[in-house]
Amino acid sequence: MFVLRRSRERGHADLGWLHTRHSFSFGHYHDPKHMGFASLRVINEDVVRGGGGFAPHGHANMEIVTYVIAGQLAHRDSLGNAGLIQPGEIQRMSAGRGIQHSEMNPSNDTPVHLLQIWLTPEIHDTPPDYAHETLDANLLRNRWGLIAAPRGETTGGVVGLRRDARIHAVRCDQSTSLSHALRHGKGWLQVIDGEACCESVILSAGDGLAITAVTQLDLDVSDNFHALLFDLS
Repeated sequence: MFVLRRSRERGHADLGWLHTRHSFSFGHYHDPKHMGFASLRVINEDVVRGGGGFAPHGHANMEIVTYVIAGQLAHRDSLGNAGLIQPGEIQRMSAGRGIQHSEMNPSNDTPVHLLQIWLTPEIHDTPPDYAHETLDANLLRNRWGLIAAPRGETTGGVVGLRRDARIHAVRCDQSTSLSHALRHGKGWLQVIDGEACCESVILSAGDGLAITAVTQLDLDVSDNFHALLFDLS
């Protein structure tokens, strides 16, 4: 079964320095019909204007993944990690029993466009930790490439999660067909750019697709298609 979540249906806020859309309930946006999907709790599409950002704040017991689409994001946390996250990279914080961090746009005039993703961990109150990987663009070109997986199953370019979940990314420079076998028949597709056709339904930038009781996802996609696919348990 497929359930489409159109981009325009998402929660929305414009704070001046931040333009954001929420696939699931978050902050002041509350929709009891959209509280998350399986272990996926948050997908926020954020555009942070020049000089803006999130001041130091805390999280606990969440797997937090940051995927930058355009621009740069400056990260700093209470574990002593500091650096820039750029397109072609992925960052993961396992908040565990608690972590403080800030995320700022280091540019004064160029926005940063990103996805902030939260997944619930299988075990709570673990020691917090951090990972930051550079993705292999060749592995993501016109095919699904793994960028996050359960700990113990990761290699270079893949961050580890405290969850039975996998995140795949794709960037297409040609129109093509994409297929992916879902390990547990459950997943979420988040379109970043371009278009995809799934069973005669056209998905566009910002659209999400909840997938249940489906063993394989088949898509026909445009030449500028960019998306994340969450393979969930």
